[in-house]
This record gives sequence, C-alpha cells and structure tokens, in this order.
Amino acid sequence: MNSDYDYKKDINSAVEAMRAGGVIAYPTDTVWGIGCDASCSEAVRKVFAIKHRADSKALITLVADEEMLGRYVPGVIPDACRSIINAGCRPVTVVYPHGRNVAPELLAADGSIGVRITRSGFPADLCQALGGAVVSTSANISGHPAARTFAEIDPAILEAVDYVALSGRDNDVPAMPSRVVKIADDGEIIILRD
Repeated sequence: MNSDYDYKKDINSAVEAMRAGGVIAYPTDTVWGIGCDASCSEAVRKVFAIKHRADSKALITLVADEEMLGRYVPGVIPDACRSIINAGCRPVTVVYPHGRNVAPELLAADGSIGVRITRSGFPADLCQALGGAVVSTSANISGHPAARTFAEIDPAILEAVDYVALSGRDNDVPAMPSRVVKIADDGEIIILRD
C-alpha cells in the first residue's frame, strides 16, 4: 500500500463511482467482490455483463445492519435464522422470500432476495457511506473460482470496472465465500451452502 493511501478517500471514491452508475471491485467480508448501488438497474446489468453471468442467476446485496436490512426485506428475521447469522463462524447470506426497493434484476424469479449483513470493515463502511445496499458478487468470470485475494482477480475484471478499491489489496490470507441459507415461505430454514 502506498503512503498516500487514505481509507476515507477510498470509501468516498467508491461511493462516487456507484452513485454515477458505476461498478466497483472491493474487498467484502468474505472474498473480493464486484458491486454497485443495489437500486441502479443499469449498474446491476453491467455487473452481469462483466461476469458473463446469466441474469437468471440472482446476485446478493450487502447491508450494514438490521435497520438497513428492513428497507429491503419486509417482516422480521426468524429466531432460528438469527441464531445462524449470529453464530460467528463465518458470514451468512440469507435468501429472504420477498425483496423490495432494489433493482428488479436483483430479485429471483420468485421475488426472493439474498442479503448479507456485513457488520464491519470496508463493506459495512461502504454501505453506510452510500446510505443503502451494495451489490456483492465474487470478482470472477462466471464459472471460474472466486477471487479469495486481490492477486487472484482476473485482470479483465479489473479493467472492466469503474473503480478498484485500494483497501484490502495487501491482505494475502485467502478468504471463504459466505454460508447461504434460505427462509422458506413457511419459515423453515434451508441450508443452501455450508
């Protein structure tokens, strides 16, 4: 990291790019990701294009806390799901039965939405600075392995995005994708990825 690195400026530059409809590469609470403002359809479509991913495969969003989650998911988090989220082993993405206030491209065909509360670090600060949800999908071409470190990101991804975060580039400890659970309409919790 160069001596001119400024964390707050990095966050502000990423937010500025997203507010202009751009896509960013950034360190999430799991792997390196690409994302955008979750309310911007044009930017969401650009994420799909960069990844060469079928738009029938929904993307997830990150929020900073439960209050922010409430803007995008109606109702309350079931206690069983809350226990999994707070277990602390690793971050958990939850697929909720119904989503709202996001670009329609982020909703699955059944109206469900995948959201992860990211409680600290760059992604949480990014959500807070943007004032809303940020799309998060691994910084890789669809079908290729997720970028667990900055060094693993395909150069084509870095060239295609509008801003690449400076934060987290020197972390060479490989990260793991989140656990994924789904809340069924009847409230049952289904493990999709452990």
